[in-house]
Amino acid sequence: MFRLIDAVERRPRAAFAAFLVLHAVVWTALPAILYLNLPLDLIEALTYGREWQLGYDKLPPLPWWLVEIVYRVFGVDTAYYALAQGVVAIAFIAVWKTARPLVGALGALVAILVIDGMHYFNFTAAKFNHDVIQLPFWALAGFAFHAGLRRGGIGYWALLGAALGCALWAKYFVAVLVAPLVLFMLLDREARRRLASLGPWVAAAVALLIMAPHLVWLVQNDFLPFHYAEARALPVRGPLDHLLRPFQFLGGQLFFLIPALVIAAPLFWPPPNKNKNAPSAAADAFDRRIVTLLAFGPALAVFALSLITGRGTVTMWGYPLWLFLGLWIVLCAPAALDRVRLVRIGALWVAVFTILAIAFIADYTVLPRIDHRYRSAFYPGSALAAAVTQRFEAATGRKPAYIIASMWNGGNVAHYSGLHPQPRVLIDGLPRRAPWIDLADLRTRGAVVVWTDGDLNSLPESFAAAAGGAEIGAPFALPFRSGEYVLRVGWAVLRPQAR
Repeated sequence: MFRLIDAVERRPRAAFAAFLVLHAVVWTALPAILYLNLPLDLIEALTYGREWQLGYDKLPPLPWWLVEIVYRVFGVDTAYYALAQGVVAIAFIAVWKTARPLVGALGALVAILVIDGMHYFNFTAAKFNHDVIQLPFWALAGFAFHAGLRRGGIGYWALLGAALGCALWAKYFVAVLVAPLVLFMLLDREARRRLASLGPWVAAAVALLIMAPHLVWLVQNDFLPFHYAEARALPVRGPLDHLLRPFQFLGGQLFFLIPALVIAAPLFWPPPNKNKNAPSAAADAFDRRIVTLLAFGPALAVFALSLITGRGTVTMWGYPLWLFLGLWIVLCAPAALDRVRLVRIGALWVAVFTILAIAFIADYTVLPRIDHRYRSAFYPGSALAAAVTQRFEAATGRKPAYIIASMWNGGNVAHYSGLHPQPRVLIDGLPRRAPWIDLADLRTRGAVVVWTDGDLNSLPESFAAAAGGAEIGAPFALPFRSGEYVLRVGWAVLRPQAR
């Protein structure tokens, strides 16, 4: 261990690069091996992404576009898990670049090891989605905000604007990052001086320029995704929710932070000898205020929003909130980062990393035999695609160009059909959910209809308008790829019709 620490102390940059490679390889390989079917978020991304819209009914389009690009370039499922780890690596690099001038290369490495204890960057990041894609943009925004305030270069402010602008295309949650940054610029005396320079206004202009196409789409479509969010939000049940729900969110975040805090513990325990020198750092009081803002400002914004509205929160919103927590902890540590403490931090990180990897493996190998819980990773997507594609082809003599189904069922059939181009999905049979579908073309070319809920011998009511006249086939059953679950499938063929 001490030889390894010697190497880390001599070449912390190389150690950080080795960490990135190890992290990416392990957390790309594990889901690639254990996920027998793409998870829900990736099927959704493939269903929406191929349509190349400026907006959709649920969320912004950026992660779905990226998944579609990866599909077209690589065409293998492992590439989606590599994409997830690629964006995590970019976030880590941005945090490292922020930390290195303040705590040195070794301190920056420790800051990264601390936050790597959170499952947001490993265990759950494999399911690439809108939460994961936020990470690089929030990290780059933090780096650029600090650099812009301290160094003042226009380039840093432009980068800040670009990061915030792209973050909107990732998820509307960026509002809880922008609000603390703006308040800090207004309330902090040193930060406020920068308002007299061009930099912050360049950042605002760049951000708005990048956001503009999607903002225009939102206005033109009556802020459609916000209606979706409003429909899913938990209603306020009473005055107690204004206290209960923000503290529920805080409690969930503290629970997820436990492994990171365990890794950081040697920075504080045992307490440093009073006769020893305190840790030296290049950070001054202004740096510490900025880092504190980045570490806690967005989380406090979520807490305050829930406190004011009483609305429920989602614990998984924590993905981008704690990117700079490790740096804040290193800055606040009362003890110098000596070799003994570094060894303990390294050992604890190895333990947490290993436990998370073992837990991931167990969740898809051992636990299914114990908890019998539904897991989308075992869904028989490829068998479903083969079954309904063959039935449509037998009935019509052609491959399906359209699928009328739920996003999950239709997305699986489209992805695993092996057809190029993939069939398009009329989600839930509702044109308002897939306005890019030409219903006349769908009628001309026909569609396969798939459902797995309700009466499998009757066409679902929501499908009736789009699939009226479809010929219903005999239901069939498919075993899941692992475990005891069986998928029971209703299906129908909407035959091609002459115009």
